[in-house]
Amino acid sequence: MNEMLKKTLERLKTLWSSWGLVQKLILGGVVIAVIAGIVMLVSVSGAPTQIRLISTPISSDDELRRITSRLDQEGISFSIGEGNVLYVDDEQTRSRANSILLREDLIPKGTDPWAVFSIDRFTVTDFERNINLRKAIIQEVTRHIETISDVDKANVVIEIPADKLFAEDQQPVTASIIIYPKPGSDITTNRKKLEGIQKIIRFAVSGLIDENIVITDQNGLVLNDFAGLEDFDRIERTKREQQLVQRQEAYYRAAVLKALQQIYTSDRVRDLNIKIDMDMSKKSVSTEEHFPFELKPDNPLTPYDDSIIQPSVRLSTEKTSYEYQGTGFNPEGPAGVEGQTAPAYKDLQNMVGTATQTHSIENEALNTRASVEDRSPTIDRVTVSVNIDGVWKWKYNDKGEPVVKAEGGIEREYVAVEQTDLDAAAALVRDAIGYDRMRGDSVTVRNIQFDRSVQFKTEDQTFLQKQQTNRIILYSLIGVAFLLIAFIVFRLASRELERRRRISEEKRALEQQMLRENAIRQAEEQNIEVSMSVEERKRLDLQEHAINMAKEHPEDVAQLIRTWLREE
Repeated sequence: MNEMLKKTLERLKTLWSSWGLVQKLILGGVVIAVIAGIVMLVSVSGAPTQIRLISTPISSDDELRRITSRLDQEGISFSIGEGNVLYVDDEQTRSRANSILLREDLIPKGTDPWAVFSIDRFTVTDFERNINLRKAIIQEVTRHIETISDVDKANVVIEIPADKLFAEDQQPVTASIIIYPKPGSDITTNRKKLEGIQKIIRFAVSGLIDENIVITDQNGLVLNDFAGLEDFDRIERTKREQQLVQRQEAYYRAAVLKALQQIYTSDRVRDLNIKIDMDMSKKSVSTEEHFPFELKPDNPLTPYDDSIIQPSVRLSTEKTSYEYQGTGFNPEGPAGVEGQTAPAYKDLQNMVGTATQTHSIENEALNTRASVEDRSPTIDRVTVSVNIDGVWKWKYNDKGEPVVKAEGGIEREYVAVEQTDLDAAAALVRDAIGYDRMRGDSVTVRNIQFDRSVQFKTEDQTFLQKQQTNRIILYSLIGVAFLLIAFIVFRLASRELERRRRISEEKRALEQQMLRENAIRQAEEQNIEVSMSVEERKRLDLQEHAINMAKEHPEDVAQLIRTWLREE
């Protein structure tokens, strides 16, 4: 065995060494794919299987849509299998979902109760079967009720009496439930949630009716006494009706106010008062209309109406004609018998002429249209009142400056809104609310001045502060300009004095230089040896050099002298 294993390993090593890079990569990919497939197979086979929410499939797409939408709202994860069968993750999720569907009346029509509760019926004897059935129903109903988020604990007792031969001897099925609400829950006052619990019990027990179900809290208060909740329902209904009216008023107020504020600005139209009277009673109106036949429709290409309309169509005509001659009766009686006519009437015989009677009936057919309309709720009356403020304008003098009153405020004038503008605004409001005069609607648009004393006071303070600031800035600029001019004058005077001082010094130095040169020249003429210092000789050489340069380059020397003067 070991030798075969060694030979196999050597053969594999030989094959591996003889393979190229591509063959090695292919083998590695195959091995990785096999390992991944094994891992996926193990994970899928080890994953928990889902259970059915309702055993029977849902045949109606509309019911499936409503059920899935409600489960999505509650955040319950589910999947749809073949035949529109819903699956959930575990039994707890299934119980919670069934409770919600029962409460909202979303269980598909014709669904067997056992398909919802999934109670397995197995027994040996009828007695054990009934006991197990009762226990199973109680356990399932208790578990379903406890899965409701508002219920902390529930105790359920269901009494299923034995079948009797006669109906008058048969006892009804009864059920009593005690629920323990969670803190902060409103299940004790929420009628819809209580009806959901009641439907869960009624749906689970065959033959159980609402009158035989009692739901109480831990204190013994009956919660499903809906007859005693009529006042509460009336208050809730009134509250919802008021909320509906308030939402309608808020909608119209926002729409109309926005339109007016875009025209007259929000400062001039600050609020709008609207009152809507609504009839919340449900009314059914039946209407029957009769209208003529249209034999030829109107041609839209012609400028006139060329349609042919006939008021009615004759279906049948019935005519009756009656004609007779003579008296119409036998005055002598039967033949061979003495007549019974009095002598006074015998003189009147054969005095009656010919009589004719004609009766005519014509049946005409009309177009008939019958309609039935349910109206609830309807608007009885709408009243709107809005105030539009005018415009306050400042008064200006000839210089274009605002006129300031003696007490310090700005003088203003009020420009009222013209009547044409008020009528236009009223027409806008009427069209926005669907004005109906026959309904008694009322729209009032007025021009009443707003109290703007606080606003005017703020504007006056701002204007006066601005004027004061402008004066301070003006005076400051004048002072700065005065200081600048004084500084310039002082600077010019200082430069002028300095220039004059420099000119006088240069003049004295030039005179001294000329005196020294004359003295030297006279001494040279008289052959007198004069002793000069080194500095004086350098000064004379430099001066002579400067004179020569000034003669050769007068512009450069002048620029150099200007620079020296500017620096000094």
